[in-house]
Amino acid sequence: MPSLGFLKKKRTREGNTDPSPPSNPTSPVTPTAARNFDQSTLPLAPAHSASSQTTSHSVTASKTDISQPQPQPQAAAAEKQSMNTLQQPYQQQPPPQPTPSPGSEPQNLPSISNLINPPQNEGLTAYQAQIGSRYQPPPASGSPAQNPPSQPATMSAPQQQQQQPQQQQQAPQDQARVTKGKYSLADFEILRTLGTGSFGRVHLVQSRHNSRYYAVKVLKKAQVVKMKQVEHTNDERKMLGEVKHPFLITLWGTFQDSRNLYMVMDFVEGGELFSLLRKSGRFPNPVAKFYAAEVTLALEYLHSKNIIYRDLKPENLLLDRHGHLKITDFGFAKRVPDKTWTLCGTPDYLAPEVVSNKGYNKSVDWWSLGILIYEMLCGYTPFWDGGSPMKIYENILRGKIKYPAYINPDAQNLLERLITADLTKRLGNLYAGPSDVKNHPWFSEVTWDRLARKDIDAPYTPPVKAGQGDASQFDRYPEETERYGQAGNDEYAELFVDF
Repeated sequence: MPSLGFLKKKRTREGNTDPSPPSNPTSPVTPTAARNFDQSTLPLAPAHSASSQTTSHSVTASKTDISQPQPQPQAAAAEKQSMNTLQQPYQQQPPPQPTPSPGSEPQNLPSISNLINPPQNEGLTAYQAQIGSRYQPPPASGSPAQNPPSQPATMSAPQQQQQQPQQQQQAPQDQARVTKGKYSLADFEILRTLGTGSFGRVHLVQSRHNSRYYAVKVLKKAQVVKMKQVEHTNDERKMLGEVKHPFLITLWGTFQDSRNLYMVMDFVEGGELFSLLRKSGRFPNPVAKFYAAEVTLALEYLHSKNIIYRDLKPENLLLDRHGHLKITDFGFAKRVPDKTWTLCGTPDYLAPEVVSNKGYNKSVDWWSLGILIYEMLCGYTPFWDGGSPMKIYENILRGKIKYPAYINPDAQNLLERLITADLTKRLGNLYAGPSDVKNHPWFSEVTWDRLARKDIDAPYTPPVKAGQGDASQFDRYPEETERYGQAGNDEYAELFVDF
């Protein structure tokens, strides 16, 4: 599975220096309350009932009104994972046969076999066969440290409430959570590696205080500096500390030693959407719509805070135990009120204005949403060409896309209006902003307010054992041999003062 933060991905990211039982985030010291859904239907409802949520457009914000408990000496580890854990280059596999999560009724949950559509062209087979070699994952490094949340990150920022249908989104200035020095290695017991990357590693850990599970992302300072990712690393910590949303990963705290940086985040048991998509080949129209709708709400929230995500792809979408999405890996997220010029992201998902080194704004995330929807519906990206990034860039600038006959007409129309180089026509970048996307006919049956509350069951429930630190949906990796927490001279201390 892909990595969290700056961890290696199945698809190489371009970048430079500029850069439960409940499914809602819970504080490390707050017991997790079980959540039941009334039905297992997709977020479909009459078009007239669609209503916009308070999810604003910002890469690291959060929506639900969830207050964190007061800091305590001993903390409890939340049962979620914020990692974008890296998985090995996938291979085409037979459809998985998941079982409903504990407490859910099987008859209300669609079988994964119903989600799978066999590839209908040779391109998909070639795409899946070459995606591993097409994206060269960076070398693995770093290992997680033990650290049970001793105190929950406090949220002094007002939490956004759900808005009425078609109401204009607002972006209140939430104050950042205090995350610095919340925990230590002594707080956690390291259980296993969930993902590795070029200068980081994600570990599953368990709190020594209340036995809850977390994901701890460990980044080696020397590697971060060597790869010129200091700014991106600090931006990730800053962005995650400012957001709170049901479809965004939660950062509970950070700390460091002389060699490593540590980020304590949710442990999201269901694994990556990337893995499910590869096993399924491609998703049926309603399934792709469900996941696209949740991503749309997250982007709407992030953009309302002037945050551009810039790395949307299936590898960065995790499934919680109920099957809802969590966007993770905010390594390229950045607050951009106007424009930025940094070349970063994954080749297949880059907008033409990024490739051509022109200034760009939040509209690049809506282009990426179009690419994501296309990949979910077809099983491959529209500009993929033999795995060569340069050929992909050429195809992106050329802008020619072939739509398979099985794509829903409304879906194709939405894609044509998202994957367009003309910024005066790209949905999400027009006067109405994200409302244009949400009001498109393809989403006409989505009940946005219910979806924002997670009142609609997901089309697929990962086969995991709730609350038991079940990491079966993540690949196995060799464990880190380096000892964490070693004392010594910290030559990079001044670069990571906020950790």
